[in-house]
Amino acid sequence: MHSQLTRSFSIMVCWRTAGAAFLAMTVLGTADAAPRPEVVASGLENPWGLSFLPEGRFVVTEKPGRMRIVGADGQVGAPLAGLPPIAAGGQGGLLDVLADSAFERNRILYFCFSEPDTAGSANSTALARAHLSADGSRLENLRILFSQRPKIASRAHFGCRIVEARDGTLFLTLGDRFSRKEDAQKLDNHIGKVVRITKDGAAPQDNPFVGRAGALPEIWSFGHRNGQGATLGPDGKLWMHEHGPQGGDEINVPAPGRNHGWPVITYGENYGGGKIGDGITQKEGMEQPLHYWVPSIAPSGMAFLTSDRYGAAWKGNLFVGSLKFGYLDRIELRDGKVAAEHRLLEDGRARIRDVKQGPDGLLYVLTDEANGKLIRLRPD
Repeated sequence: MHSQLTRSFSIMVCWRTAGAAFLAMTVLGTADAAPRPEVVASGLENPWGLSFLPEGRFVVTEKPGRMRIVGADGQVGAPLAGLPPIAAGGQGGLLDVLADSAFERNRILYFCFSEPDTAGSANSTALARAHLSADGSRLENLRILFSQRPKIASRAHFGCRIVEARDGTLFLTLGDRFSRKEDAQKLDNHIGKVVRITKDGAAPQDNPFVGRAGALPEIWSFGHRNGQGATLGPDGKLWMHEHGPQGGDEINVPAPGRNHGWPVITYGENYGGGKIGDGITQKEGMEQPLHYWVPSIAPSGMAFLTSDRYGAAWKGNLFVGSLKFGYLDRIELRDGKVAAEHRLLEDGRARIRDVKQGPDGLLYVLTDEANGKLIRLRPD
């Protein structure tokens, strides 16, 4: 395997020198799988979240505040009616979306967004549930399941990735809102947390802080900065990544009640330089990341590949999009640690916002652009 990857890298360098960037991307896959990007749909305005519907269809969110159905033929539908008020602007807007695991029976979609207060002066991340109408044109029976507290006058760090656990509960990542990072260490608010709720919005009784005075019962883990990628691992555990400041993006596996350290410990520094807090990277009682990036790659989207559609070398790999550098990171894991990373799709330098494995076992990505695309990676 090592010699195969080395040979692929050498060819990549030669072909880049010759100017054939697309060929360089395909070689960078593996010796037994060279993915070919295929545009499924285009014309999406800054798409943010992706989920899969029956009959080869997709549901996609656009950050400015629209949700659309994309047909199996790539036709992009009109915006769905029935969305709640959305505080679109900065990093806020309509963000992640997830079809319920029993969607074919109940037609339920979950989505998270930046929710304005009644005055429109502050906002927070909220999670909603709705039914997709029979004709696929609107959302019905809308219900807000969760609203991050407190609401803050900020346009940054909403987090907002949704994961359905095997027991049917929902995880939601919540950012520190940039200006309130110290609150990530406090349990009386939802700032810089991962929360876990039922599909009716209640706090499960086995959540780690249920019954603890001064702590909100929805909290699963804390000390997070801005998680824009989360997925369920093959082992059934929640995996997530989060933006560091200047450097120090992290991959974490949040366990119940654990403190992931932000902003007390970090491998990053202030924008423009300078330490954050005491400038330490470790402290007793605070979790170390499974992996971190310096410099930051600005990660977004996260998925495990459980299929064998791309060959044995890719099965079990973790995939993370990079907004900053415009590539898809294929991450090999060994004994619970990152063993190697491989850059894919870097020829286009498009901001990769989301990545998911589809029901067909193939990988799909969204590019965060004014003319955003839904792309399928075809095994060549």
